[in-house]
Amino acid sequence: MKIAGLQKLTLLDFPGRTACTVFAPGCNLRCPFCHNGELVTGHGGEEISEESFFSFLEKRKGLLDGVAVTGGEPLLRPDVTDFLRRIKGMGYAVKLDTNGFFPEKLKTVLEEGLADYVAMDVKNSLDKYAATAGIPGLDLSPVTESIRMIMNSGKEYEFRTTAVREFHAPEDFEEIGRLIAGAEKYFIQGFIDSGGLICPGLSPLSREEMEECLERARKYVPAAQLRGV
Repeated sequence: MKIAGLQKLTLLDFPGRTACTVFAPGCNLRCPFCHNGELVTGHGGEEISEESFFSFLEKRKGLLDGVAVTGGEPLLRPDVTDFLRRIKGMGYAVKLDTNGFFPEKLKTVLEEGLADYVAMDVKNSLDKYAATAGIPGLDLSPVTESIRMIMNSGKEYEFRTTAVREFHAPEDFEEIGRLIAGAEKYFIQGFIDSGGLICPGLSPLSREEMEECLERARKYVPAAQLRGV
């Protein structure tokens, strides 16, 4: 699989694991607030060979116990399932980040046990989804299918939404809550402009607004939490 970056140690990206994070380039979406904008367009990152990556994993056995696979959108890569099988074959746990637009590939990952933890971005309420994802006329049926599949998978999972003033209002989080009602983990993340965004000039919600978003979401997802605020 094409690899566009490697973070050799993270205690945050894979809950409960000492892990590394590997980045896959390319994405089918163009979320204006994406903090990995160069990876999304395929014009950034430092290309790393598969063999270099697996050599790294071999040397880290006993020091790392997990690999977080993110992007971009990993499920866009045609050989991602082979990549995950190889990681699992080395004895590592896998966390997969996805935007939920590739349910058939996600089904394979879940049914074959190629991911131990799945994190899916839920961009916004359905009526604002296309604008928030930067793709007009977006077919949203894969999103709802992936949500259902993840919640019924028996795997550990989380849903998350990055709250951006220009795209989100508190009432949107009530609609998102309905989409993922009863989810075991849902995080509303504070937006941070770390540079390199697809659309610069965006801004976060205030702490008070984030608290209102959380209150709305908790009507349907009592386990919802704020993250990064």
